[in-house]
Amino acid sequence: MQNLVMAKKHVLVSVFIFLIVTTCPGQSRIIRNDTFSSLVSDGANNLEKQTFIGYKYLISMDSCSQTYGFLPCTSTVLGNIFLIVVYGYLMFLGAKLLSNGSEILLQILGPGIIGGLVLPVLSSVPDATIILASGLSGIKEDAQNQVSVGIGLLAGSTVMLLTVLWGSCLIVGKCDLDGSVAMDLQDTRPFSLTGSGVSTDIWTSYAARIMVISIIPFLLVQLSQFLGTKSQRRIGIMISLIVSITLVLAYSLYQVLQPWIQKRKIAYAKHKQVVSGVLKELKMHSLGKILMDNGEPDVDVIKKLFRALDRNSDGNLSTAELRALIVGIQFDETVMDIDNTVEELLKEFDKSRNSLVDEDEFVYGISGWLNEAKRSTLHGHDSNHRTQTKKQQGLLGDRSDEDVGTFGDRKTNITKAVLMLLLGTTVAAVFADPLVDAVDNFSTASSIPSFFVSFVILPFASSSEVVSTMIFASRKKLRTASLTYSEIYGSVTMSNILSLSVFLGLVYFRELDWNFSSEVVTILIVCIVMGMIASFRTTFPLWMCFLAFPIYPFSLLLVYVLNNVLGLP
Repeated sequence: MQNLVMAKKHVLVSVFIFLIVTTCPGQSRIIRNDTFSSLVSDGANNLEKQTFIGYKYLISMDSCSQTYGFLPCTSTVLGNIFLIVVYGYLMFLGAKLLSNGSEILLQILGPGIIGGLVLPVLSSVPDATIILASGLSGIKEDAQNQVSVGIGLLAGSTVMLLTVLWGSCLIVGKCDLDGSVAMDLQDTRPFSLTGSGVSTDIWTSYAARIMVISIIPFLLVQLSQFLGTKSQRRIGIMISLIVSITLVLAYSLYQVLQPWIQKRKIAYAKHKQVVSGVLKELKMHSLGKILMDNGEPDVDVIKKLFRALDRNSDGNLSTAELRALIVGIQFDETVMDIDNTVEELLKEFDKSRNSLVDEDEFVYGISGWLNEAKRSTLHGHDSNHRTQTKKQQGLLGDRSDEDVGTFGDRKTNITKAVLMLLLGTTVAAVFADPLVDAVDNFSTASSIPSFFVSFVILPFASSSEVVSTMIFASRKKLRTASLTYSEIYGSVTMSNILSLSVFLGLVYFRELDWNFSSEVVTILIVCIVMGMIASFRTTFPLWMCFLAFPIYPFSLLLVYVLNNVLGLP
């Protein structure tokens, strides 16, 4: 019933947005009464200036052209804010579809060319379509003005990931530091700037070093601007384009030949599947609701489950008893290494490290899983494996007979993933152009440079991973922290090479002027500072988030100073 009510609300909101977006101005004329009251007038005389029936602050008849000839446009500030929100949300949905489809396909097919080349490219489709839309439409002069939206997105995505998201993951994922290592799941020093933090593995440092290497095309294109003639500078842009494309291919080939990034993604997805499978199995055999009415885990029921699993009644779950639990779970057609799964389960639950799980450890572990499932449900989605959210949501209420979904048939899920990728790509391609137009029109109406608008707003529209990444980091383990920061550095790397390739190609083939030195300098500074920090250390105390956060406003201030104070083009 609750789902039905929520569905109706979503439909009503969608209809309302559709009606507002498609609202067009109507025209009318006013008939005036004159002194010749005895005459009958058809109203064709003494007409005043036409007025418009519409939303004063949403619709304007000042110069604005409709995207594709039918999508609404406006030259007012509030109207463009509304359109940015609507088109931005649609772009967000497209990015979410691409992310979900990529994760499902990667887990089904495993590491290889698809995971190393195709999926990373598809993950950059939202950014690439916005960048293309900013410089493809219109004449050259219009493209020169609108391309600031593209460079704003390029810079904004990099800076947001390495500052706002980086620092936020440090806060939600922090654990107590013992020496120079964060202790998994221990967070007893909530306000200690030096006594709490996160630790990552050496592979995460490698990902940060790769990110630093990915700034080479930025360095080349910036250095080329010191050349004497315009033709020489164009050659410099062409060389930077070739280098960036080469780095895209090299990075993809590296992931194929050394697929540790793909394997870590798959390992996490399978781990979540084990969590969901175990919780589902335990609920089916529970002697009551596994959650109380207030949403908290029912400790008494969990203890009953423990005693049911403890076949020899010695007060501990042995490896054999855990194996019996895993073997009894139906994981559909997913290949699952039983021994490895039991080992991972024991590692997560056995805090005393005696190769046994006692009752308190079992209650603590299951309660943690249930609370994590509840957090994922409250945030509304799980971008790593869409079907697992359905399983977790089924555990949180009395809907035991609800279809919770399965990883199921291989062909069916491959088809579903491909359709999600196609739909996400289509949505991104269709709504990128009107989003860029809305940003450009807002910039004109508000006199705020389009770069700053796109820098702040568009990264959140083209990325659906911000909330899910923070939820992932909140698991408070070295393993999840490592994967979280590897994902951040990997996203920045693809932005630095793939998105930049699209932007450089746009500038070169449309023969646009390179007026983006201040933006490039900002990207270089942020990538070098954050990349060098992560390249040579694996533990980050809590105080470092206060180093990361200020870099975001500093970047905006730096661009303003370089452009408007120092006059750097």
